[in-house]
Amino acid sequence: SSSQTPSSGQGSTMASGHGVTGGVGRCYPFWTDLQECIKNCEHPSQCANAKEDYVECLHHKKEFERMNAIAAEATRQEKAKRIAEGKPLGFIATWFY
Repeated sequence: SSSQTPSSGQGSTMASGHGVTGGVGRCYPFWTDLQECIKNCEHPSQCANAKEDYVECLHHKKEFERMNAIAAEATRQEKAKRIAEGKPLGFIATWFY
């Protein structure tokens, strides 16, 4: 057994691809797309979009950034509205991640 092969004996591939409920894992299709791209491309940099999609599926960084931007804009608009109406700012509830 190679030092790169996990002790489970599954080789260097991703886990089974099964999700917690037994179906296909939510990111497995992105993983397979990335694998196919790497297998069929001349240079790994050609797979940057596939890699970006896979990493986004795993970590949701862009999704959270977008949600935070929307919440910040809603807060800004609510503050402007309260100032225009002469109301105290008080606490404005928004969700940030």
